[in-house]
Amino acid sequence: MTDLDHTHDAAATSWVESADATDADFPIQNLPFGRFARESGQPGVGVAIGDRVLDLGRAAEAGLLDGLATRTALGAPSLNALMAHDTADRVSLRHRLFELLSAQADAATQASVTPHLVPGSDVRMLVPAQVGDYTDFYASIHHATRVGQLFRPDNPLLPNWRWIPIGYHGRASSLVPSGTPIRRPTGQLRPSADDAPPTFGRSARLDYELELGVFVAGENALGETVPLREAEERIFGVCLVNDWSARDIQGWEYQPLGPFLGKSFATSVSPWVVTREALAPFRAPAFERPDGDPQPLPYLDDVSNRVDGGVDIRLEVALHTSAMRDRGDGPEVLTRGDSLGLYWTFAQMLTHHASNGCNLRAGDLIASGTVSGPDRSESGCLLELSTGGRTPISLANGEERAFLEDGDDVVLSGRCERDGFRSIGFGACTGRVLPADPAHAPSP
Repeated sequence: MTDLDHTHDAAATSWVESADATDADFPIQNLPFGRFARESGQPGVGVAIGDRVLDLGRAAEAGLLDGLATRTALGAPSLNALMAHDTADRVSLRHRLFELLSAQADAATQASVTPHLVPGSDVRMLVPAQVGDYTDFYASIHHATRVGQLFRPDNPLLPNWRWIPIGYHGRASSLVPSGTPIRRPTGQLRPSADDAPPTFGRSARLDYELELGVFVAGENALGETVPLREAEERIFGVCLVNDWSARDIQGWEYQPLGPFLGKSFATSVSPWVVTREALAPFRAPAFERPDGDPQPLPYLDDVSNRVDGGVDIRLEVALHTSAMRDRGDGPEVLTRGDSLGLYWTFAQMLTHHASNGCNLRAGDLIASGTVSGPDRSESGCLLELSTGGRTPISLANGEERAFLEDGDDVVLSGRCERDGFRSIGFGACTGRVLPADPAHAPSP
């Protein structure tokens, strides 16, 4: 696991004043990486500090990052090259950035850095890496249990669930950055009677899924596995993921091969990747399995993973409907929870993913699946909150939602807090639902 060092000092501050605000997502203890574009020019990579973005490519050209093994990677148009470096190289970069942005930096250092700081409002954020492959797991026991109860009340978890990190291969081409509008999908829908044909039309059961994502660091060759003791070194950092889901399309198509068009139309990714190094103060024990549950097979178990394989991240979902915006009202929080209900750690997911010799590459994305807590109010999707659509939730303004309506904004957010350490955030992952393509059939 990553060691604590001076970059985690809660008393450390930055000369970039916005980074020192109590509620800042990106204080100097965070220093997350992202990919951005200006009004004109090629995409570049940067680090968030307060409400500013440090353009790392230009900082490297100015000589501020000389001597670092990662210097060349910082001039690339995406984070893949940086993600290919090992932990020691990334830690050295973190230390240099901390030195440049610390309130202890001298006036000459501040003057040399200032030209390469850009207001966050002046850049367009992109998906952090060029994602070659995207895999979505199903790792929250509370989510899997509640969803299973909707379809199999007496046997919500299938026999393999407690033994194996369940996942499916998603669609990398439809990953989009936060803020991208999401068009309601159309597709085949379940027939109204057993002897009737299916229909084709707009999804009426569009849902969000509150998830965490991990960007992979480094690479293993085809045929090579990743032992659990080495899996942490293959984690670059964590982001927020909204795996938009058309439940009615999914419900008709998912047997026998699992998710397909009900999910591949769009997946939103938050633009800033909070590094494994920044998350060191917030590590937590892996999920404690209750009596009667099997322990992981040996390839998915070691002492270090049990002690601090988890991460304590507070998570929230808010909804901002068209009616709320018209009245000038703010978003309404639907869910507050945390990541501690993940039955499998990200290291276990990664090790299992590579256990057949699958080659994982720098910039690949692994998502957790919907993150839900033990209480229904901590559900990470509307499918759970509305009990499969049977009990719509009531909003403060009198509206109801069983599933998403056109014009709805969904806002995911995350934050890490622990006594003795500076809290850090992930920024927001947002998306607004647009009407279905009018060229297709109307809703059934």
